[in-house]
Amino acid sequence: MLKKKYFKTNDNCEVTFEFVPTDATEVSLLCDATNWEPIAMKKTKEGAFRTKVRLAKDSEYQFRYLVDGNVWANDEAADAYWTNEHGSENSVVFTSQN
Repeated sequence: MLKKKYFKTNDNCEVTFEFVPTDATEVSLLCDATNWEPIAMKKTKEGAFRTKVRLAKDSEYQFRYLVDGNVWANDEAADAYWTNEHGSENSVVFTSQN
């Protein structure tokens, strides 16, 4: 799930990334906005993993989830999917308001 929050006072979009894996102990978000450095996601009481990231408005960012350090997953609610150099697909989030 992706949830976007726009700010009137700056050019950022706060994106909430939420992923519900089956039987995972940890999930990290990796995206091109952070040079693919992992961001640890916090587990909610309901079993989902969630994190918020501020991104520039009117841009596009590729991302994936890394489950338990060895399984790559995409977001079913991504705005698009683009083929990556490894022959699989990355999830994409668009931060434009329209």
